[in-house]
Amino acid sequence: MDRPAAIYVTATTPSTTMPLPSSPHDRHAFPSNPYPRLSISTPARILLGSVSSGVIGFTLGTMQGGQMSQLRFRAEHAHKMPDTTTGWYFYHKSKNYHAMQGGIREGFRMGAKTSFWSFVALGLESTVDRYRGSSDMFSTTVATLTVAGAFSLWRADFRLHDLDRFSLSTAGRTAKLGLLFGLAYGGVQDLVGLARGRPIGYVETVRRRFGSETGRAAA
Repeated sequence: MDRPAAIYVTATTPSTTMPLPSSPHDRHAFPSNPYPRLSISTPARILLGSVSSGVIGFTLGTMQGGQMSQLRFRAEHAHKMPDTTTGWYFYHKSKNYHAMQGGIREGFRMGAKTSFWSFVALGLESTVDRYRGSSDMFSTTVATLTVAGAFSLWRADFRLHDLDRFSLSTAGRTAKLGLLFGLAYGGVQDLVGLARGRPIGYVETVRRRFGSETGRAAA
């Protein structure tokens, strides 16, 4: 008789390549939102907003820095203007070089500042949304007012030892601009969200209140 074939039972062991569970901090740093602002996830929106504001700040800073460098160069060389064709050639060449150098320096400086403050504002907006449990223009207004107040209270020049604070009138004007920008930007986000079906905090509150009053009146 033939021997029965031996039956080997192999125990399956868990694969060593299984992904490790993420930490609670990683899971809750940017919780998933089925209705993100502008239909863009929070990390992507913060990154995109910071980069966009940095590019705009760099462009404006380059234009302003180049113009100021040209004026400074003309003022410094007003007493020794050239009187030959070759002298004028090198004069304009040096002026353009100083304008380009000053524009690039001021562009990077202003771009870094605008990118930083935009990152703070967008991050604060997301934080207020998360703690309020709703995303609407009020979170945006709180974020922009906070950033405007912080910028006015302690406006630091990249040199840490040189601090320049705004006066009360300038700080009030900056806070007013922050309020108007927060209302405008937040209102645009709410309109886009309503068009795309995103629940808006104060709109849902008004709907629930009018719905309950209508139900009691019908009863």
